[in-house]
Amino acid sequence: MTRKKAAATISIMLRFTKMNGAGNDFILIDNRAGDVHLLRSQIVRLCDRHRGVGADGVLLLENATNRADFRMRYFNADGGEAEMCGNGARCFARFANKVAKPQTEISFETPAGVISAELVGDAVTLHMTEPTDLRLDIELTGANEDKAVHFINSGVPHVVIPVPRIDDVDVRRRGSAIRYHKMFLPKGANVNFIEKRGPNKIAVRTYERGVEDETLACGTGIVAGALIFAATENANGPISVIARGGDELQVGFKKIANQFRDVALTGPAEFVFEGATEI
Repeated sequence: MTRKKAAATISIMLRFTKMNGAGNDFILIDNRAGDVHLLRSQIVRLCDRHRGVGADGVLLLENATNRADFRMRYFNADGGEAEMCGNGARCFARFANKVAKPQTEISFETPAGVISAELVGDAVTLHMTEPTDLRLDIELTGANEDKAVHFINSGVPHVVIPVPRIDDVDVRRRGSAIRYHKMFLPKGANVNFIEKRGPNKIAVRTYERGVEDETLACGTGIVAGALIFAATENANGPISVIARGGDELQVGFKKIANQFRDVALTGPAEFVFEGATEI
């Protein structure tokens, strides 16, 4: 008779900080020691709002590998690692300022490039990497879109769709259809619906890949919406953007034709609570 040896299960207590940026909420972990190695399934469980801490994503604070002060790693609620997260980056800056050496200016490396941040009270201004791949008036065959859609990569890929009233949009249904459209495979794209509220003001609702649902805010989506608005309405910055959660953020930039430089996102980053959970 063969005797089977049961695999040992080892649990550890993981300390974390819960934060939110304009309602977009995150679990932040100090991993400068390099001993936190989360499995995709563990990230999914941490972000589960019924069985875990609950969040739109997980941010790891790590030591930099280049000239930056820190390294930021961001994982969506589905456990997949993403290039960048604007609201998360603002939270990351305040978190780094709290757990490491306090400073008013912080830089950190991301897969989208090196980001710098300025801290003033509860607000953070992010100096973003230059946006790429601007495409206006795209026709998406089979996506049930009867109006022009636009595209820009503001750190991560974003589709932007102007609508007359964002409150009337079925963000989950329309966003999901476009997020998985063949034009944006294999990585997919976030999908933003924007409504003009004034000469330099818009409201935005975003369907986020990785979360696979609408979120209360998306930092790179707010930037994408503002830049597409500036390109299509011939508007200059700064642009005020009202997120779904009600917060109003500012997107500054320099525009030469349809080229954008010195893009900055200013908005809140708030501590919610600290805790520990078993994984």
